This record gives sequence, structure tokens and C-alpha cells, in this order.
Amino acid sequence: MFEIKMPKMGESVEQATITKWFVSVGDKVEEDDNLLEIATDKVDSEIPSPVAGTVASILFKENDVVAVGEIIATINTSDEAPEKTEKIVQSKQSIVSDKDKKDTSPEGEDDFKNRENYDRFYSPLVKSIAKKEDISADELNTIKGTGKDGRVRKSDILEYIKGRSKGTKELSKSDDSVRKEGSPEASPSVSLGDEIIEMDRVRRLIADHMVKSTQTSAHVTNMIEADVSTIVKWRTMMKEPYQTKYKTRLTYMPIFTEAVTKALRDFPMLNSSVDGDNIILKGHVNIGIAVAKPDGNLIVPVIKDADRLNIPGLASAINELVDKARENRLSPDDIQEGTFSITNFGTFRNLMGTPIIAQPQVAILATGSIEKKPAVVETDQGDIIVPRHKMFLSLSYDHRIIDGSLGGAFLRRVADYLEQFDANREV
Repeated sequence: MFEIKMPKMGESVEQATITKWFVSVGDKVEEDDNLLEIATDKVDSEIPSPVAGTVASILFKENDVVAVGEIIATINTSDEAPEKTEKIVQSKQSIVSDKDKKDTSPEGEDDFKNRENYDRFYSPLVKSIAKKEDISADELNTIKGTGKDGRVRKSDILEYIKGRSKGTKELSKSDDSVRKEGSPEASPSVSLGDEIIEMDRVRRLIADHMVKSTQTSAHVTNMIEADVSTIVKWRTMMKEPYQTKYKTRLTYMPIFTEAVTKALRDFPMLNSSVDGDNIILKGHVNIGIAVAKPDGNLIVPVIKDADRLNIPGLASAINELVDKARENRLSPDDIQEGTFSITNFGTFRNLMGTPIIAQPQVAILATGSIEKKPAVVETDQGDIIVPRHKMFLSLSYDHRIIDGSLGGAFLRRVADYLEQFDANREV
């Protein structure tokens, strides 16, 4: 009997939510068949079966939060009789049942004596933290959760404890409690004909991260227009030979990324993070590429050591990460350790924008749509108006450590690298 355990999905991940089972008890599975989908604070992942056999037991339901290392299912890998398999299932269920009893046992639980005190489900990790910090069940029920269905995650209770220690406990209470205490938070009215749509788990995470970013960094955005006519001509000429040679598509993003990595080496302060009163200059240039998924949500996979890759290397890495993101195959490692991000507004035919920094980074570049427009060009015979391909670059940066002169110089350098692109470059 093979035990399927909740896998470790990154260094800082201690638990995951089971969002979907693809199999049922009694189903036959082959090695690498998908068993279930799990979600962490960082990424959703499908978990394949490491063995072939028959699903003997499933020990947790969808939406259950499970600690890393817990047994979540068993697979019968031999031709054992069904009776024997059933006994093992019964045994595993008993173990889970006993554990649940232990979690809700009155012995040493203080305020957590009765499950009836809970307004919702809490993971063992959250309950353990609550007990250690002397947070009662009633108080725990007031904490606003950002997990699926409002579930309180580890980060939620730790943020609450942080505010609690500063005497700002009211900021972490439920919306109703906040309004009672006189917070200016507005509550929208609902009228006849309005439709209420609940945010999914990923959208709630994105919302939480975006709000925290604006509260953490002093955002400033600079914009500049770049002439990319040479790049457009080069890509048009090289698209087919590139596809034939490398078996992957050639987009503008690897060219933009190369220019950014060169500029980051020239201005390392843009490739940093803030830690209290300290500035951490990153030794690696890891570029996050924002990807819009089919469900409308956004995720930012990361190209590690992007400054060491040429355009073919960047194109392959970007295309692979984009495909994995859209097919929900990203691993936690694929979205960690980013030091700078790029988001492409041009994909949606937008000219420019003011992107929000992905914490703990200090800057993000938005690339706008490439448009053909009339431009004044100086010649020996005088100024002439000719059609040129131009685009806007928008840089949002953290004004705590990056002033306008530095942010502007960096953005100008990115544009210079794009405008000075070698038209005779081979792929």
C-alpha cells in the first residue's frame, strides 16, 4: 500500500488546501496520472501519482487545509483482495478521526474546548498559533481571513498578532466590528438588479497583495516613449527562421527583458529590496513576467539569472513559463525569488499604465502597445516626418529608496538599449 502525502511546496509553505480531487476510491490510476489539485498562498498545483494502482482511500475532502507531510490518500499497488484494502482504509480513517478528536479534546485546550465556539474551520496550525498567543475562540472568529471562503491563513493570524501587539487589534476584526468602532471603511449598497460575485481564492490573494504593496511602498511612476522601429523590422524578418531553428515563438518580451537586465546591471539599486532601514542589493537578476491566466487572474513566474541568457534563452524560458502558467503547471519555485518585474500592457492594446510593485521588489516596468505613428526625424537635408513604430514604457518604483533622477535615468537607459538594438543581429 503506497501512501500519498501532502507534498512540500516551497520553503515557507507549511500547509495547502485541497481544491479538487480528480479520482475517487476504487479508481485505477497510472503513474503520473493527476490525483488532485492543491492550492497554497503562492500557487495552485496538480499532484500526479508516483505509482500505478487502485485508489484505496481518500482521507481529506475538497477545501480541507492539510499540513505538509500528512497522508492524504493511499494507493493499492498490488493485487490484494478488496477486503484487505477496506481494512486499511478503515484504519487510516480511524487515525484521522482520532487526530480530529485530539484537536478538539477539552484537555489543555482552554478557550478551544468546544468546536461549537468556532464560526468556521481553522487548520491545526492556526489553532496552535492562537493557543500559543492566548487568542480565544471568540476573538479568533473576528479575524478576517484571506483564504478560500474567508478561511484564516497563517499570514492572517500573524498579521493580526502584529497589530494586536501594537494596540491596533481593531484593524484585524471583521468588517461589522470595524464599522461599529467608527472606521471610515465604506460599505457599498446593493440595489435591485445588482449581481454579487464572490472572489475566488486567487483573486482574494491578488487583492491582498496589491493593497499591501500600496501600503508598503511609496509608488511613483515615470513614463517615456521609445522608438522601436528597428526591433519591429528585425523581429518581422527573424520570426520564421527563429521558429524553424529553435522550435519556439519569437515575441517582443525577450527583447524587452534583455534591455531591462542590461539596465539593471547599470543601475543595481533598481534590483534591490528594503529591509527596515537597510537596502539589500540583489546578487542575481531574476525577472518576473506577469501572465494573465485564462480565468482572468494574474500570476508572475520568474526567470532566474535572466541577465545570463541571450534572446533565444530568454524566449525559451518565457514561453515555457507562460505555457505552464496558463496550463496551471507552475511549481512554487517558478514564482519565487523575483527581483524585478515586467508587465506587458501592450497585450491588451493599451498604451501605458501605472503598475503596482510586486513586493518585496522596488520597481516594475510596464510595456505598452507598439503603434505606428508619424515622427519627426532629423536628416542632413533637414527635418522630415516619417512613420515610425513607437511604444511607451512605464516604470513604477519605490520612492523610499529610488528618487526621480535615478528612476528616470534607469527608464531612459532601458529605452536607449531598445532604440540602439542591432538590426544585423543573428538569432
